[in-house]
Amino acid sequence: MSAIDRHAPIVKTLHWPDEAATQQFAKSLAALPDVGHAFIALHGDLGAGKTTFVRHLLHALGVTGRIKSPTYAVVEPYELSNLNIWHFDFYRFADPREWEDAGFRDIFASPGLKLAEWPEKAGTMLPCADMDITIVTTPDAARQVTLRANTLVGVALLLAAPAEGPQP
Repeated sequence: MSAIDRHAPIVKTLHWPDEAATQQFAKSLAALPDVGHAFIALHGDLGAGKTTFVRHLLHALGVTGRIKSPTYAVVEPYELSNLNIWHFDFYRFADPREWEDAGFRDIFASPGLKLAEWPEKAGTMLPCADMDITIVTTPDAARQVTLRANTLVGVALLLAAPAEGPQP
């Protein structure tokens, strides 16, 4: 990534009161042209809703059928007529060098959407995410979501993202 593609981080905070809000946000993100060539890193504790968000996003993009977590496979690829998507889960990585050994550098260099859960487990091997999404469960089971744009693609996604979930 060149210095011109990087951007000073911009942050937006959202509140998802329920899964319907997660789904609505995923649909709005799927409608943005820049999502097709973005790298989105997903952060949050186990059960925070990272995979749930990915499922809603992939369905909104047109993926049909069952969308499973790649916890054991590490990556699940999806091919649409106009878009390649890779869903990574680095939770089981014991050493960031596993990323390089698995040949993921070529995937990240290719066109398409990359979604990565537990990106910190891959350490500095991963390129800079266009957008970081951090999901935190609140005591009332809602989600506090922080969007952080790190590149021009991320800024485009963040600025077009809705301020909140579905409106009454």
